[in-house]
Amino acid sequence: MPSLKDVELKISAVKKTKQITKAMNMVATSRLRGAQNNMENFRPYAGKFAEVLGSLAEKAGDEASPLLIPRENARKIHIVLCTSDRGLCGGFNVNLIHKAQAFMQEKAADGVSFSFTNFGKKGRDWCRNNNQERVSEHLGIVGSKIGFNVASTEGRKLVEAFLADTYDEVYVVYAEFFGMGKQVPVLKQMLPIPPIVTEEAELDADTPYLAEHICEPSAENLLSDLLPRNVYVQLFSALLETSTSEHAARMAAMDNATKACNDMLEDLTLMYNKARQTAITAELMDIVGGAEALNG
Repeated sequence: MPSLKDVELKISAVKKTKQITKAMNMVATSRLRGAQNNMENFRPYAGKFAEVLGSLAEKAGDEASPLLIPRENARKIHIVLCTSDRGLCGGFNVNLIHKAQAFMQEKAADGVSFSFTNFGKKGRDWCRNNNQERVSEHLGIVGSKIGFNVASTEGRKLVEAFLADTYDEVYVVYAEFFGMGKQVPVLKQMLPIPPIVTEEAELDADTPYLAEHICEPSAENLLSDLLPRNVYVQLFSALLETSTSEHAARMAAMDNATKACNDMLEDLTLMYNKARQTAITAELMDIVGGAEALNG
């Protein structure tokens, strides 16, 4: 059995750890509110943007823009990997990286090459450790206040590279926020822009897209401007979702860590009491033994 001093040191260390995890839980909770508000405020805009774009694309046809035309035998695949900059958020980053790895294994074939744009230090470190080609990296963005200019600047580079045949396909891997206890890794194709499916079309696949928008100038002219913006909107939405999911995952992880500290404190306190009782019993036995020796 460990000595009283050893148990006291362990109790002190666990109490300090509990203070840290509780503080990090409170910080994550406060940041989560702001990130969740930004995400929820942007979702209606992204949904309406997709609705209008779907209507225009249906009018103009697939040949209206090169951003809509799929490439045959895609060999150059680019992945935008969104992770966090810091750890202590459970399996959040591991799940995102596993999602990217599973996709790479699915697409792996002779002549297929992958490249990455990293948002977050954890994804950057994984690419570096696995010798993956990194085109650009953005640190200190996910988990903080995200500006639309970040998504538009990087999205413009992706569109230009796609039109220049540098990439055949562009995907984004991010965490979609469904609730405090559920953040799901998602892989979404950004380029070429896939057919936009609305809620009505999901309910009935035989029903065509019925929304009608009167536009001036023509739908073809509008698509040349709106399709690149769709990439910016998708990327910005992915960053907002990932930022919110990170704070939720860290809050849950720190809450579990705090509960684990409480359980450890209970076990250590019980161990301390047993050790103290054993020490007192030993001292009493020494006293009784000495008294019996004097009487004898």
